[in-house]
Amino acid sequence: MKPYLKRAWAEVSLSQLGRNIEIIKNLNSQNTEIMAVVKADAYGHGDEHICKYLYNECEIKYFAVSNLDEAIAVRKYCPDSEIFILGYTPPEYAHEIAQYNIIQGVISTEYARKLAHNTPAPIRCHIKIDTGMGRIGLKHDTPELCADEIENIMKTEKLSVEGIYTHFAVADSDIPDNIAYTNKQEKFICDTYKILTERNIKFRHMHFMNSAGTCYRNNPASTLARVGIVMYGLHPDISLDIPKGIKPVMSVKAVISHVKTIRKGDCVSYGRTFTADHTMKIATVTVGYADGYSRLLSSKGEILVHGKRCKIIGRVCMDQLMIDVSDVDTQAGDIVTLIGKDGNDCITADELAGIYGTIGYEVVCGISKRVPRIYIK
Repeated sequence: MKPYLKRAWAEVSLSQLGRNIEIIKNLNSQNTEIMAVVKADAYGHGDEHICKYLYNECEIKYFAVSNLDEAIAVRKYCPDSEIFILGYTPPEYAHEIAQYNIIQGVISTEYARKLAHNTPAPIRCHIKIDTGMGRIGLKHDTPELCADEIENIMKTEKLSVEGIYTHFAVADSDIPDNIAYTNKQEKFICDTYKILTERNIKFRHMHFMNSAGTCYRNNPASTLARVGIVMYGLHPDISLDIPKGIKPVMSVKAVISHVKTIRKGDCVSYGRTFTADHTMKIATVTVGYADGYSRLLSSKGEILVHGKRCKIIGRVCMDQLMIDVSDVDTQAGDIVTLIGKDGNDCITADELAGIYGTIGYEVVCGISKRVPRIYIK
């Protein structure tokens, strides 16, 4: 038996990732390139294998990360790529941004000056505009005032400004008020860009489309589509469909370690939250909340065993959980599916997220490092 089959593992389908990328490419205009968002270890899928596949097999040139450490890792995997740091880099590391030819998001005039002060070489950057996310970026009442500050930042020595960008807050919503809000965000950055162009200031990039923007309101004015969650086959919002053919890239599996019969009155797991009201057959599965399978799924979640759904009973433990297999012919050593397809049924990360009140992003990002990733082409 292969080492990873002894307990729990995640299977990552690189071929499905490639199919997702092709579908997304067809959504974009020729003016828009994909910027693959690979922060947080490629949303838990494993950044090395994901980046190398995207770079070598899918011809993805642009990558987005959260921080400098992630950027340096991607530079190692994809030597000639364009790597963009979405988040904050302490100014004292500005010299490393320049050294590794990274593009840094600039969030204020003060930040721009601090970066420039700490580097002997020019730093490539895009300037962030806060059009309504309320997180980071230049905040102004009018596009004219925003353009003024951008123009002022461009005067900073050792900064090479190559673009402007913003981030949508509710592009994954079809509520009319939210659609209007996103329209306002989009108009603000486009108007700012137009004003700068009229001042003979031109950039290589203006970008604002995230996964939701790419799927639901694709706009050729955005030169980059910063594609994250949909690239991995999950929904930006579970209430809205994603393009046909896009499917999850990751599945998570484990093994049954023990099968036994319990009788009426027997309790299962910590806290005695489950007591059998009849004779039943239960199985212990080698996965738990330390693997990223949430304790909130206790007595709520289901696991696929030979294509049939089996309910979790009692509390999910750190390394194990128990399921009701009364209606399934199973034995120790059998493989079960926590996320993914088995037979004619499928359990998605989005489904699990709905059970314990979060989003699919958190589910896949939360699959812990002790769960090996197995890559399938």
